[in-house]
Amino acid sequence: MGDPVPARRGGRPDAGVEELTDAWVATIHARGFVSAGRAELYSVLFGAAWWTSAVVDGRAEIETAGEVGAALVAAHLTDPAALRCSLDVLASHFGDRIGDPARLRRFTAAVGALSAGYARTLQERTRTEQDRISSAAFAARSAAENARWRSEARYGAVFENTALGISVADTGGRILEANRALALMFGHRPGELVGRSVFEFIHPEDTPEMWPQIQAMLAGRVGHVRMEKSYFRKDGEQLWTQLVVSLIRDPEGAPRYLVAMIEDVTERHQLQTRLRHQAEHDPLTNLPNRAVFFSRLTAALADDAISRVGVCYLDLDGFKAVNDTLGHDAGDLLLSTVAYRLQGVLGTDGHTLARMGGDEFVVLVEGCTGVEQLTAMAERALEVLRQPLALRGREVMVTASIGVVAWPVPEHGAGDRHPTDGAAELMQAADTTMYWAKRDGRDRIAVFDPVRHRTDVHLFDLAGRMPGALDRGEFDLAYQPLVSFADGRVAGVEALARWRTADGEQLGPDVFIPLAEQSGLIVPLGLHLLHRACSDARAWVDADPSREFVLSVNVAGRQLRQPDAVERISEVLTRTGWPAHALQLELTESDLMSAGGRPIEALEELSRLGVRIAIDDFGTGYSNLAYLHRLPVDVLKLAGFFVSASGSAGEDTGRDIDSPVILSAMIDLAHSLGLRVIAESVETVEQATHLRSLGCDVGQGWFIAPPLPPVEMEALLDQRIAFEGDAGQGASVSRT
Repeated sequence: MGDPVPARRGGRPDAGVEELTDAWVATIHARGFVSAGRAELYSVLFGAAWWTSAVVDGRAEIETAGEVGAALVAAHLTDPAALRCSLDVLASHFGDRIGDPARLRRFTAAVGALSAGYARTLQERTRTEQDRISSAAFAARSAAENARWRSEARYGAVFENTALGISVADTGGRILEANRALALMFGHRPGELVGRSVFEFIHPEDTPEMWPQIQAMLAGRVGHVRMEKSYFRKDGEQLWTQLVVSLIRDPEGAPRYLVAMIEDVTERHQLQTRLRHQAEHDPLTNLPNRAVFFSRLTAALADDAISRVGVCYLDLDGFKAVNDTLGHDAGDLLLSTVAYRLQGVLGTDGHTLARMGGDEFVVLVEGCTGVEQLTAMAERALEVLRQPLALRGREVMVTASIGVVAWPVPEHGAGDRHPTDGAAELMQAADTTMYWAKRDGRDRIAVFDPVRHRTDVHLFDLAGRMPGALDRGEFDLAYQPLVSFADGRVAGVEALARWRTADGEQLGPDVFIPLAEQSGLIVPLGLHLLHRACSDARAWVDADPSREFVLSVNVAGRQLRQPDAVERISEVLTRTGWPAHALQLELTESDLMSAGGRPIEALEELSRLGVRIAIDDFGTGYSNLAYLHRLPVDVLKLAGFFVSASGSAGEDTGRDIDSPVILSAMIDLAHSLGLRVIAESVETVEQATHLRSLGCDVGQGWFIAPPLPPVEMEALLDQRIAFEGDAGQGASVSRT
């Protein structure tokens, strides 16, 4: 027929030929007439399609179509149905293209020639095959005995010398033959396996569906089975194999034999087991790792049979100090010892003990009975960890902080959340609870509290919103007067920060100042509030130059640790015009007593500028009073609990820290050091009267005036507070 793809001589094939070829290939391939792939079939039928089209179009002779029929037979399309399908495809393709009589005649002639060529070629091939079969049969009869001997010899050689274990069993499962490799694989001598049942080799680790598959094969329902299976060798060692079992049928199709081919894959299986173990376990402690823990936790949360899940989240206290002082090798030894101890008291009950990373460990309790169970486990963990251990010749004490969560918490509920969502939420709660234990003093247990957790989440949200709130001007000030007990005049004004959020919530400094200190926002926020307070005070004095008072503003220790702290405060005073001698900066006792280096230097520089320094909440930190005369301090502001006890002066002469006797002594000591004393939280007339009697200089509190907006505070500056009567006569405060 020549070039099978003649259309390609001139470039791209005709689109009609491609369309015909695609349809022809699809039909033949779908019917399964050949085992050839699509690409090979396409190559044959493309040429046939081109020549057929050429005959119909008059570009080739009619006889050429006979060669197309011969080509179909050569391509093994010898099923008569294949010819019928081919003719159907051609009729469908050319049916709407043979409108003129000439093309119709050529198409009819082409189909006839194609069919004739197909039949002739198929007939010739059939005769040839018959002759070949006859010759082969004659030769086979003359050499039957030799062929049988050679076949059996080859089979015997392969059976005995192959590295694979091979066995032949009857349909009852009794082993009829087993080669040498199989016997050695199982630790037996050759021949010892013959006569035994395959069901004797059931292993405890076999999956339940394995032997039903073998039984289905024995019954003839399954043709072959492939699986990885474990056996016990004769010496008791475990053997892992790749097993392939095939069913052999007799000429009538009935099941006759089972042939098993067995490969020893023990080393590969052990390697895979080691790799899987390494992927799922922490290399230092050999405990399950984070990934395994979350997988088991997620599965437990998704299991309807498990009503409750418990978690104990543990973090070692002071582990960094061990690494920093004794080295990381000692730290690793500590972690290994901790893991061993915890496994001994927590892992023996079937619970999952895992290392989450660093010095954090977690216990998963499936089917948890409640917080009491978890707390008891955590107590055992703390007890065993408190026992001293030796590291590099040193005795080291170890403690831990543990958070426990029984899930779901009634206030949360599981709802319709995906188990992975529940796992993440549970572990967030456990992590938060563990840090509560750390903040509350370490070496203790904290139990998850949904209310506290929501508060923490709310505070975290507030911390994230604070920078934007500062830019939007959401922070403001209220002012509370500091009134002299001597003459009732307003001796000073304390600026108190307020945050009115965008959604209308008003927050006090006790809420957001700690957040600002933790995030570092306290530095720009403190300068903003200082500038605002100085601007308001300057405006009040400009409105009436006769007004004289001290502006008291709170400052955090972190602000004074900035290298340019004094410079920035001076800039605020310069820009606002507020004099340094009329500014009083308040630091908490803890900030002042823990200050060193730069903060003390900053306070001394500010004091030289004339700025007053006050210790706020004095008495809460049990300070060394002798230290006061070495600090640039001008004022002591007594903590509120001293003031709260002052109203019961004749009734309590005990030695408690809030005794009125202690209050009197503290006022006298402050005066002896040249310090003024301000009493905070003056809430009753009795307190005010008693403080006056003890010689306290200034009072501040709701009994005198609450925190006020700037306009109301300005009006109060010109008033005098008169303390009338005494505690026994129902004394009161009046303003003139």
